[in-house]
Amino acid sequence: MKDTTKYVGLDVSKEKISVAIADSGREPARYFGVIAHRPETVRRLLKKLGTPDQLELCYEARPTGFELYRWITAMGYSCTVIAPSHTPSRPGDQVKTDRRDSERLAQLFRAGELTAVHIPSREDEALRDLIRLRADAKEDLHRCRQRIIHFLLRRMIQQPAEMKRRWSKKYREWLEKLTFDYESEQLTFQEYLYAHRECEERLKRVEAAMVEQALKGTRAEIIQAVQALRGIALTTAITIVAEIGSFRRFRSPAQLLAYLGMVPRKYSSGQTVKRGSLTKTGNRNVRRVFIEAAWSYRHRPAVKGELAKRLENQNPEFQSISWKAQYRLHNKYLRLLRRGKHSNLAIAAVARELVGFVWAVACEAERRQTA
Repeated sequence: MKDTTKYVGLDVSKEKISVAIADSGREPARYFGVIAHRPETVRRLLKKLGTPDQLELCYEARPTGFELYRWITAMGYSCTVIAPSHTPSRPGDQVKTDRRDSERLAQLFRAGELTAVHIPSREDEALRDLIRLRADAKEDLHRCRQRIIHFLLRRMIQQPAEMKRRWSKKYREWLEKLTFDYESEQLTFQEYLYAHRECEERLKRVEAAMVEQALKGTRAEIIQAVQALRGIALTTAITIVAEIGSFRRFRSPAQLLAYLGMVPRKYSSGQTVKRGSLTKTGNRNVRRVFIEAAWSYRHRPAVKGELAKRLENQNPEFQSISWKAQYRLHNKYLRLLRRGKHSNLAIAAVARELVGFVWAVACEAERRQTA
């Protein structure tokens, strides 16, 4: 029954969970204690606190992930994962402890003041980890290259004038032929080159796995459909699909824009209405790839090169949306430039509309997949 509901706040850390309970009504939350962060101790806690129809549990999304949520729901209880950035805080409150955090969570959860986050499926979470692995591999490769460049710079060794680009085939052959006076220098340089080759091989393995997921994974149809749009190739498409998960959970593009932090700040008071820059409160990985994809709409509408290959076997409806997007977004970019807007602002506006086209394609692809 409603009047017997207990609202349980869990402050989760790597090894322990602090537990507080807020009973229905207006009484302050009471601290229950600390338990170990293990499935068996969580099970004993839930049996002690009450039956599944009596408990509502919550905890903030943390580096420990969603395993606690899966443990609790598998036991038949209701659990909500909270967005930490949206948790209200008292001004001037300078004391932070696990006990106070759990009590505060329980009280706010009872009051309905907390914002839940979307829980990805295990397949979506695995795909998301693969995308982030690629980002880590790219960063490691960049660092390896910077170490080699700085090593040569400290010895004022410059590449031959005829080599216009670094890391081309000729540039690599030139690196392999370099020799140094001291054995320690030679060893250092050879280790740098070996680490560079390892990073490149690692990146190739990860990208091969991404191609496999795009062709045979659980989200393969949606990934293929999203690639119908200009500026959204394999890596961008997988990033968008992996990070967002289900597009149909957003009723409109406006909700998706808010989720991505791509809506403008707004201040309204009386007759004064001010709009600012984008809030940037959402998923920054997806926001970044949308901004990068939007730059391709600077160019005139055309279907050629890689885009033509991606459109070959696409559904006619997706091809039509892709062509409509090219005309609309290119004209929007030019129109904003003629009005004196900076190119960065114009691209941000184009990216916002691109989100709408992606939402339309992905929702239709999901509908066809589940039909």
